[in-house]
Amino acid sequence: MARLLITGASGPIGTALLASFGLGADPGAFEVVRLVRGRAQGASQITWDPLAALPPATVSGFVAVIHLAGESVMGRWTPEKKKAIRDSRVLGTRNLATALAKAAIKPSVLVCASAVGFYGNRGDEILREDSASGQGFLAEVCREWEDASHVAADAGIRTVNLRTGLVLSPKGGALPQMLTPFRLGLGGRVGSGRQWWSWIHIDDMVGAIQHALRTESLSGPINSVAPNAARNTDFTKMLASVLNRPAFLPVPEFALRAALGKMAAEELLLASQRVEPAKLKESGYQFKFEDLRGALLNLLA
Repeated sequence: MARLLITGASGPIGTALLASFGLGADPGAFEVVRLVRGRAQGASQITWDPLAALPPATVSGFVAVIHLAGESVMGRWTPEKKKAIRDSRVLGTRNLATALAKAAIKPSVLVCASAVGFYGNRGDEILREDSASGQGFLAEVCREWEDASHVAADAGIRTVNLRTGLVLSPKGGALPQMLTPFRLGLGGRVGSGRQWWSWIHIDDMVGAIQHALRTESLSGPINSVAPNAARNTDFTKMLASVLNRPAFLPVPEFALRAALGKMAAEELLLASQRVEPAKLKESGYQFKFEDLRGALLNLLA
């Protein structure tokens, strides 16, 4: 049986991805092994430190590798938090990619997480994979993050960088945090509400990863977002409508800056990124949830 290696398996995306293996048309296609930061529990786990060099023999013999690990970007961006965000992604990816490049038996594909933060705050501009990178801390981190994976690509490993937007999942991420105020009728737009939020249903996030694994024509940056981005004001109105609640209490920008700090608020919640999944569509991926209402109804039923 083919062996697959995954990092970040305990996060919302990793958890959903693990649950998807062994289901559908190709049951038992992979033996999944996890890289974990704590003590390994059995043969299905391998201990690693993302900030330390990884012995190539540890990652030899896997047919594919999925790299999702990284410090959460939510919270106040203190100097220590920013260092953890950058190091967990850049050093972790570089150490993994270097080990894969030196492995005796290299994988055929490395699918590595990235983010639409690559584009920075771009207003109404439509952003595709060939759009230039933007400005700001997250854009810098994403550039370095993707560059760190090039070690594997240079060694002949097909490397895919999934630029992920707002992943909508009932079991983690931003959506559960939004539900309590909205269910209490205390939800509303964030700031002006004009900023574009590029989102993706968790099922399509998992589908995009599996599509990247099996589609040999895909490499480099891939926008992992639904085809129809939504302005924040429309997103929050739709969420309130699905919950049958009002959405009339906007969150002012000054409150966000006070809670998260100026930089985090402006780059996480107030930045506008109207991203299109051009490569996914061109490669034949069929989205399960293209419109926001259908996605939210499915998640919150």
